[in-house]
Amino acid sequence: MSHHRVVALLNEPQSPFELACAGEVFGTVRTGVPLHYDFQVCTERPGPVATTLGYSMLVDAGLAALETADTVVVPGWQPPGGPVSPAVLTALRDAHRRGARIVAICTGAFLLAGAGLLDGRRATTHWCRTDQLAAAFPEVEVDPDVLYVDHGDVATSAGTGAGIDLCLHLVRSDHGAAYAAQVARSMVLPPHREGSQLQYAVRPEPARADESLAPLLEWASSRLGTRLSVDRLAEHAGLSGRTLTRRFNQQLGVSPGQWLLRQRIEAARVLLEQTDLPVEAIATRVGLASAVNLRHRFRTALGTTPGAYRRAFGEARQEASVGHR
Repeated sequence: MSHHRVVALLNEPQSPFELACAGEVFGTVRTGVPLHYDFQVCTERPGPVATTLGYSMLVDAGLAALETADTVVVPGWQPPGGPVSPAVLTALRDAHRRGARIVAICTGAFLLAGAGLLDGRRATTHWCRTDQLAAAFPEVEVDPDVLYVDHGDVATSAGTGAGIDLCLHLVRSDHGAAYAAQVARSMVLPPHREGSQLQYAVRPEPARADESLAPLLEWASSRLGTRLSVDRLAEHAGLSGRTLTRRFNQQLGVSPGQWLLRQRIEAARVLLEQTDLPVEAIATRVGLASAVNLRHRFRTALGTTPGAYRRAFGEARQEASVGHR
């Protein structure tokens, strides 16, 4: 089975961390985790590429590497809004026209905007650069309050940490929630953060240790099949519903009800991928009560049905298991 080819387009001074966001997700070989991607780096002029940390990387491949890429990642672009050679813009447009997915991490959005790939579309970048991006490219609908935006053929992320979120999101789109969770687990990361989550939350004062939602989230995640509600969450946390909602919005950027629904849909995705349970049984197991409710919630959140999702990712799971026997 051929692997999906991911090529990162570098520019000096290159941020090593932003490159590592893509490299860790798409390029690392992990014991016990199937390999679905090939990862390569390229630059306009092969040779030493200076980094933002004062050392150089040796990059052998030129822009021709983009001609066979399935996904092109631009892991930041320095200086943001600076001049870009026509050769780079042409190579990016050609890759997109050919059908490659074009992905920007952080300030990489400036390059995508310069190539015209974001015209008339929502996009994001690091919150401290959103005003600059909007001013330089008024035809782009810049959203400063999200972690990432994915249009299918083009995607952009906020700052470097959100770049990892976007890359994991793309893995989930390609190979399902269970596989993405394997990759995230090996990186010791949460398996999923929604793109609509806020880039950062402004707090009136620093959070105390006893305000952390982590114990409550772990408790609730292990009980999705029970009759959980916002009131039940608040009762378990020993808080009023209003205080709980405020902490969820501050720490996660979503309400308790939104978080709970997302966990249930995520759990349903994994069960659809990894089991042959009927949809009705899955709905009960994840706390969505009925197959009708699960189908409605699933279509609203993912734009597809549980059956179509299982056919897509259940088959991929079966093919992977056959290929590793």
